[in-house]
Amino acid sequence: MSPALRIVLAATAALSLSEAALGADLAAGKEKAAQVCGACHGPTGEKPTQPDYPILAGQWPDYLERALHDYKSSKRKNPIMNGMAAALSDQDIENVAAWFASQPSPLHSER
Repeated sequence: MSPALRIVLAATAALSLSEAALGADLAAGKEKAAQVCGACHGPTGEKPTQPDYPILAGQWPDYLERALHDYKSSKRKNPIMNGMAAALSDQDIENVAAWFASQPSPLHSER
């Protein structure tokens, strides 16, 4: 990947994260994630406990919000995630998504 493209992608990611985080409380997201998500996805979302669980750290916040809303409404079917998301308010979802998105991730590591 060219250096210019890397800069554009990094700037786009930073802008997206900052826009998503404007209404989010990262400290509340961290606390809720520890209570609800950490046992399976790891404390920062970087190291899930099972290889088939997704890495949440560094994911796009809008993707995480959509996934959690879809689990909450049962549009996405997974008995564990449907139950976990059902306990989250809309503000919890926004906070958790912004917090996970703000975490360093192996998904974006340099090669």
